Amino acid sequence: MNNLGTDVIVAGAGPTGLMLAHELALAGVDVVVLERHRERTGLSKALNLQPRTAEILELRGLLDGAEERSFTTVQDGHFAMIPIGYDGWGTRFPFQLGIPQAQVEAYLEERLAAQGTKVSRGAEVIDFVQEKDFVSVRYRTDSGENQLHAKFLVGCDGARSVVRKGLDVDFPGVDGEGFGVVADVLFDKIPAVAQKQWRTMRNVGEPTGATTFKGLIPLGEPGLYRFIYGDRASRPKDIRSAIAHDEVRQALLDSYGETATVSEIRWASQFSDAARQAERYRVGRVLLAGDAAHIHFPAGGQGLNLGVQDAMNLGWKLAATVRGWAADDDLLDTYEAERHPVGAQVLHNVAAQLGLTPRSHESRALRALFGELAELPEVSRYLSGMVSGLGIRYTTHGTSHPALGSRLTDQDVATETGPLRPSTLFHDGGFVLLTTSQAHVDAARAHAPSPRLVTQLVTALPWPSTEAVLYRPDGYACWVAPTR
Repeated sequence: MNNLGTDVIVAGAGPTGLMLAHELALAGVDVVVLERHRERTGLSKALNLQPRTAEILELRGLLDGAEERSFTTVQDGHFAMIPIGYDGWGTRFPFQLGIPQAQVEAYLEERLAAQGTKVSRGAEVIDFVQEKDFVSVRYRTDSGENQLHAKFLVGCDGARSVVRKGLDVDFPGVDGEGFGVVADVLFDKIPAVAQKQWRTMRNVGEPTGATTFKGLIPLGEPGLYRFIYGDRASRPKDIRSAIAHDEVRQALLDSYGETATVSEIRWASQFSDAARQAERYRVGRVLLAGDAAHIHFPAGGQGLNLGVQDAMNLGWKLAATVRGWAADDDLLDTYEAERHPVGAQVLHNVAAQLGLTPRSHESRALRALFGELAELPEVSRYLSGMVSGLGIRYTTHGTSHPALGSRLTDQDVATETGPLRPSTLFHDGGFVLLTTSQAHVDAARAHAPSPRLVTQLVTALPWPSTEAVLYRPDGYACWVAPTR
């Protein structure tokens, strides 16, 4: 049994774990990623990056690479399959980026390797023990059992998280009533009702009965579609069992008739409408993120995005704690304080979406009325802010300045040398100070030298009577200075 040491162990190499490892490595933290699968599955799984996730990737210079691997942009989102727009949020990315989860994982893993950190594949976490100053993790590989010590362990190992179970943290919620199936299918003959390109959420999915639903999403390759179907009132005995391809073919026949023919089913998987959230995201030196911390029905395309945004919030805080930049351990506690309410809100909005299932005359009327309300700009903005993450605003102490707790919208700022895109200042993962005063620049540099703080003189700020705004590494304003 080997006994090695590192700063942080990340269990799981999905989008959450890889984004977290990227953040840690960027800050000079020694990180080991343990992934039980020997190879990436290559399965498409999730299909989208929400606008806020695009903004996050842009802060680290990662968005261009993701866009190169994407197959479309989708100009709206949806709430219970009712389209909603992204207007009014001041984002440079008022759309969903169509990209399979497999491509997100491949790209993040490549960028992580470029920083000198590789994923340890075929390494399955067995258990762990917390001590006062470290965590000891036992894991299994083809060559036998190994033990690794680290200052912290983060469970990004999915809904059946070994790390969460080892913490004995409650995972309350509901088992759900129904199920769904996702499958990537290659058509010989495409159904006439199917979109040829995925540009909008309109007409990609719909209720087919009181509790049943179906949908088709084109995946960019000729004839290749994501087929989704299910029943909110029927639950298989074993939701984890493999779904037979013959069952998928029959569902396609039932949904679209013999005019649609399929040559290949590339993969298929069941999911449920269970919803659960860990009561704690941190216990001592062990933390949870992504699906290890929360699971829900995939309504609104929120799951992958919620996990990546967890990782962005946790990454800089954990790095600051490991590297000694944080004044005390309290900074790490703000991860749970900020992200647990966000996860709870997502589970809440997913439950609301499921509540719009047209089960009865009354619920059909409610859904129709809700669809009319969603056409109102202020309602559409509110709903899109929830499902995209654009509406997140963190609580801050001090003044009630409109910038505090809000995200950087990344609109160009004026400088003496010309317009500047603020996101370019965040690529190294540090704090960013935008100010109209050289005095604030001098004071900031004396307090926190580069590269953990980038200072930028601007000729104007978008808020009146404000001469400085300090942004955290994840792009949220945490301090302001009024004009003197």
